[in-house]
Amino acid sequence: MKASEKKSSNESHAVPIPIDGTLDLHHFRPQEVADLVSEYLKACKRKGILQVRLIHGKGIGALRETVHATLRKIAAVESFRLADASGGGWGATLVQLK
Repeated sequence: MKASEKKSSNESHAVPIPIDGTLDLHHFRPQEVADLVSEYLKACKRKGILQVRLIHGKGIGALRETVHATLRKIAAVESFRLADASGGGWGATLVQLK
């Protein structure tokens, strides 16, 4: 399944995900996140989008840790960091692709 056609945990059918450089992970099951992030970043790179914002929320940090562990494994990721306050603070991660 392509990133642009992932199912959300609240949906029973594939939902198109716009490849626009921002991905809100709130609607996805934790077990979907690693594959979704990887596929989404590939799609962004194909479109020439090299700065991506992943919104994982603040909570207890479990989803953020899953996202960061996934980003460490992706060769196309040059760097990543938590967003500043205006970009979501520690509820979002900014990714720079190579």
